[in-house]
Amino acid sequence: MTTFSLSRREILTIAGSATGAAITPAWAQSPATAWTNLEKAARGQTVYFNAWAGSETTNAYLQWVAAEVQTAYGIKLEHVKITDTADVVKRVRAEKAAGRQAGGGTVDLVWINGENFAAMKRDSLLLAPWADALPNFKYVDTVGKPTTLNDFSVPTDGQESPWGMAQFTLFADSKRLPQPPQSMAELLALARRQPGRISYPRLPDFTGTTFVKQALLEHVADASVLAKPPADTDFAKVTAPLWQFLDALHPHLWRGGKQFPQSPTAIRQMMADGELLLALTFNPNEPANEIAAKRLPATVTSWQFAKGTIGNTHFVAIPYNAQAAAGAQVVANFLLSAKAQARKADIRHWGDPTVLDLSKLPAAERALFPSQPLPGQVAKPAPTLPEPHAAWVEPVEKEWAKRYL
Repeated sequence: MTTFSLSRREILTIAGSATGAAITPAWAQSPATAWTNLEKAARGQTVYFNAWAGSETTNAYLQWVAAEVQTAYGIKLEHVKITDTADVVKRVRAEKAAGRQAGGGTVDLVWINGENFAAMKRDSLLLAPWADALPNFKYVDTVGKPTTLNDFSVPTDGQESPWGMAQFTLFADSKRLPQPPQSMAELLALARRQPGRISYPRLPDFTGTTFVKQALLEHVADASVLAKPPADTDFAKVTAPLWQFLDALHPHLWRGGKQFPQSPTAIRQMMADGELLLALTFNPNEPANEIAAKRLPATVTSWQFAKGTIGNTHFVAIPYNAQAAAGAQVVANFLLSAKAQARKADIRHWGDPTVLDLSKLPAAERALFPSQPLPGQVAKPAPTLPEPHAAWVEPVEKEWAKRYL
């Protein structure tokens, strides 16, 4: 079976059968011609997309994508439903160990980020750079959303294509909190004025850990040290300002900081009941979804700290031995289209924030996105701050538990 790879370094067109492939070098064709040829080669392929299946909304969206790429490109998209992406990494690693070469794999496209991407990149399990040569990649907001190029402090290097965004976001009923805090320092000041009305989830809940990482980012002397594993730094020295901040904050939290809610869902309900002033999420569209579902009042607003909050991007990647690498690239390009990104961002269909810079889009495609935020959506998105290196999570959580549990 023929394998196709379109990269920023070299654009190759492979034609013919597996036994008689001919390669036209990059200098002999334009990128537009190469992409047209790749689309032709992708027609008729079946792309096995390994993606988390824990959400009916997500699954329905992928069914829509499958119908679209079948109609437009003649590609059959099969959603291989998984519960843990790490299992996909293990499978591709096993295939490499078994000697399966290009075109001999069982995974064509995988939904991925973080440690799973780092592991596949480290072990050379990914297709050569291809993502930033996709025709729609030029619309990605690589400046305002730098995590589209840097996955948990690991450069993507064109080996995964951005698909959606997540960012630490706060929300509250504007009737109770008309002037929301714009930094951790302002949050501390609010807690002092309104003791017992603020909390965050008990670690190791993901949102709780993100709250602590946000505080770390705002108090560390040099944020660049967080891009490396803590083994390369003086952990105690780097984190000392964090613990000083939390020591000052906790006495003013719900139940004096002696107990913490178990989840962001619990905090959201406590905020809705008026027990807490604000709630936390890693999905900026969650408040809008809750308003649409009539679980929160329309007076709820969401925001991010003025100088930015921690965020990350989730991606799709292609294993080195994909059977339908051409089709996988065409699907990835469709996932970056304004049509697909607008539907994905629509809270009626998913509510996952776009990776695109809307100002780069033609007017007709920009019109697919709402011109004004819906009730509950962030009115003025703040910069996305990169996640600290994943290796910081475990020692920070352990030290937090030692100090506060």
